[in-house]
Amino acid sequence: MNITTTLHSWDDSVALFEQRGLPEDSYENLYEEEYDVHAGDLAVEGNFDLDAAEPDGTGYIVDGALTVGGAVINTDDGCPALIVLGDLTAAAVYLEGDAKLLVRGDVRVGAFVGHMTDKLVMINGDLRAQVTVLSSEFSPDLIGGTLHGPVLAPPYLAPDPQAPVAPESVLVPEVLRAEGEDDPDELRNFDAPGVHGGRLLQRIEAGLPVALTGPDAAGR
Repeated sequence: MNITTTLHSWDDSVALFEQRGLPEDSYENLYEEEYDVHAGDLAVEGNFDLDAAEPDGTGYIVDGALTVGGAVINTDDGCPALIVLGDLTAAAVYLEGDAKLLVRGDVRVGAFVGHMTDKLVMINGDLRAQVTVLSSEFSPDLIGGTLHGPVLAPPYLAPDPQAPVAPESVLVPEVLRAEGEDDPDELRNFDAPGVHGGRLLQRIEAGLPVALTGPDAAGR
């Protein structure tokens, strides 16, 4: 992945946030260090693997919209921050580890997956997903607009007043948890109902859809 960036000091990064109208409470918990800034909209082919990214600074700032052909992925601790000052569009977003994702605009994805809690995830616009999967106490710190689409989450995270969603009505069969599948490592310790976390991640990494697009999943 080759991204053309310019290294900005923390003060210069804050000045850019202020110019673009990113609320202070969105960035005040970032590390006050240098960031790699891409000027204008950015398109990335394939996956944007935050675990494998090697910015010169603490993370990336996209000064515009970010379009990812594959998925934005984080599974390890210590990944760089990703700040998008426009909209974020991707096949999927999968956040584990200690992800830091700030989006000034909307997020549009086939699947939005959040697992574990050591993170900073703030979306100032809408979250529009064919399916959102939340597990192990993960919940975005902010969705400033509206969450569109069905949500699979354990009861303690289920959005109110949305009725429970049957996993088989929104997920492809390959990522459903079968009876007797209880190995925590294979499941990646997912507690989202009916979801096999290991196979879910594998399909996302491979660029395969995890959400149904047929009539059972339409109109939610």
